[in-house]
Amino acid sequence: MSRAQQPSRRTVLAAAVAAAVAGGTAPAAAAGRPDPVADADDPGRTGIRPIDYHAWTTYGEWRGGTSQGTRAVSGRRPGVVLAAPAGSTDYTDPHTGTTATWEYATWTSPSHRLAVPATEVVSSWNAHTPEGTWIQVELCGTYSDGSDTPWYVMGRWAAGDQDIKRTSVDGQSDGKSSVWTDTFAIDDASTGLRLVSYRLRLSLYRRPGTRLTPTVWRLGAMGSDIPDRFTVPASTPGLARELVVPRYSQEIHKGQYPQYDNGGEAWCSPTSSQMIIEYWGGRLNPGQLSWVDPSYADPQVDAAARYTYDYQYQGCGNWPFNAAYAATFKDLQGVITRLASLTDLETLVAAGIPAITSQSFLKTELTGAGYGTSGHLMTVIGFTADGDVIANDPASPSDDAVRRVYKRREFENIWLRTKRYNASGAVASGTGGVCYLYFPAQPSARQRKALAAVGVR
Repeated sequence: MSRAQQPSRRTVLAAAVAAAVAGGTAPAAAAGRPDPVADADDPGRTGIRPIDYHAWTTYGEWRGGTSQGTRAVSGRRPGVVLAAPAGSTDYTDPHTGTTATWEYATWTSPSHRLAVPATEVVSSWNAHTPEGTWIQVELCGTYSDGSDTPWYVMGRWAAGDQDIKRTSVDGQSDGKSSVWTDTFAIDDASTGLRLVSYRLRLSLYRRPGTRLTPTVWRLGAMGSDIPDRFTVPASTPGLARELVVPRYSQEIHKGQYPQYDNGGEAWCSPTSSQMIIEYWGGRLNPGQLSWVDPSYADPQVDAAARYTYDYQYQGCGNWPFNAAYAATFKDLQGVITRLASLTDLETLVAAGIPAITSQSFLKTELTGAGYGTSGHLMTVIGFTADGDVIANDPASPSDDAVRRVYKRREFENIWLRTKRYNASGAVASGTGGVCYLYFPAQPSARQRKALAAVGVR
């Protein structure tokens, strides 16, 4: 869940605008029902998607950008690396006060014209940053009035925390748009102003004198224009399947590592991420976990919290930082996007891909949850024969209690809506279908088809 003691970035956004191995072994789709993956080519099944996820991942795409000191690399997993420094710069880490000199090079994407002009954009990336290296991701866009945004910092990131403290950057605005932690947003969408295109810029940093380099395999962004809505249309059940996904409770970590936001309700995002990372076979070894108090159960969750922690946001709920952490595991990649319906989730689950969803709700709005929240992540692992949602909900008192079944209509509404009433009766925000997708670096044909059906390539 989000940090209760500070305004959520989603609340601020609302004021401004008014998820290498095969899938689980559970049963396949129920007899007589259509196959969601086989039906994914039906262009009429979801209508026009108000969501555009685009990424640069291939050797040709990396060569197509503008390079200053970077080089595209081919192979099983193409990417971009620092080849010859374009210069050096001093960076003062705002969270340690330490100033250090870094060599850098940059790669700038071609302009991507959004299929749907956007009110919000969230970038995400997959990278390897050996000790002594880190990366920065920036976004610059063009508005529908023809003017341009400044270059906004979308994240300063490293897999570890020994060189810099990974961080979002507050206080970025030009009077038309702002960046709230990990989300670019039009300040007043009611004016009709939209972002029609964008470029992304990578800066790759390393300590002077070393030949080590960051490697970035995937760089992308999700732009969307989700309509304001308190309710969403009901979908028709189309799948009965459950994936076998590890179960972890965030609540058994309450009070652990205050420097990473104290466990418990603050760790829904890394706990959900860890479930799917392990579903795909990712797991840290005992040496990598040696820093965790040996009295703590599930030390993998503590590690996920540490390595997704955003030192500016002061929490583990930075969406792209979670996807980037997942991609530090061998042959795994992660993206942040939005999905348009539970049908999209069914398509993914049918292909063996679980997903992490973000939602906010009152205790009365989700039967069986037993709590309300201003922001919470959980892992969708399947659907019952009646179409209800099977979720691994980390807001559970024990690992054994994590598996839940939630009513389909309630779940789809709290996840897909953009407006809601909070406990005080005031209008607050909903995430509009935000989803983390983690999947193999080399997906199967069936997985590729399912991902393409939800806009991810």
